[in-house]
Amino acid sequence: MAGDLHSHTNFSDGSADIERLPVWAKRAGLTHLAVSDHDSLHSIRWAREHPVVGGVTLLPAAELSCCDPANGRRAHILCYCPEETPALTAFCEGIAQRRNETTHRSMAELEAMFPLFTREGALAYGARSGVTFKTHLMRELYDCGYADAVYGALYRKLFGIPGGLVLHEPSYEDVYSALQMVREACGVAVLAHPSVYDSMALARELARQGLVDGIEIEHPRNTPEDKETLRALARQYDLIVTGGTDFHGMHSSHPLPLGTCTTDDANIARILSLAAQRRAQK
Repeated sequence: MAGDLHSHTNFSDGSADIERLPVWAKRAGLTHLAVSDHDSLHSIRWAREHPVVGGVTLLPAAELSCCDPANGRRAHILCYCPEETPALTAFCEGIAQRRNETTHRSMAELEAMFPLFTREGALAYGARSGVTFKTHLMRELYDCGYADAVYGALYRKLFGIPGGLVLHEPSYEDVYSALQMVREACGVAVLAHPSVYDSMALARELARQGLVDGIEIEHPRNTPEDKETLRALARQYDLIVTGGTDFHGMHSSHPLPLGTCTTDDANIARILSLAAQRRAQK
């Protein structure tokens, strides 16, 4: 048995209600699930309130958005089983505010470009969390008939990096500060999908310094070559190895049902043990 330790709901930029994911996880044969919504305490709190659903164990989790100060590129940290500290709360609330500010700028521009687009329609998609993502703007454009996919040609034109016509990115804290915050919250820090943001050099540096507890290797967008390099890195530094689908429901560019990529029992046990050890030491 195994767990999918990377998934998203409409607590951030996924399309589905969180209540549906444990049902799908059970049908996929999973024993564990981590709903790791972006910069969100909602998924952490929901997992704590629903530790086991239909026989599926929920790990409190969030995916934290950061930047690599060496090159300014984004980096994502999967944070498992953290305590809800003031610093983690401030981190999530700060990004939520900055994200809303940037998407409101984009919405004003989209209203001028697309007569049928309304900010009210876009905001409705983010109503459950109170945070609006680029995905929600694309869903409104899709509903209005301007796009034939959420992540398609129009998305690349409007929000592609670099040069998106209405792209406004929030500022992100550096990954080292975020990792320190996770450690102080007794959480377990895993570098997410190193291939996505060209983070292989960052993975090596974080592992060398002992700043990260694990690396996500089984991910749909990690290249085969990077996976092999990451496996060797994990062996060298005895890192936890995780896998996750990065499930977003219909907000995906390719079909990716929950359970496409998984984490084995041994590494799930390492996450739970390390988090418990840190809480005991605190």
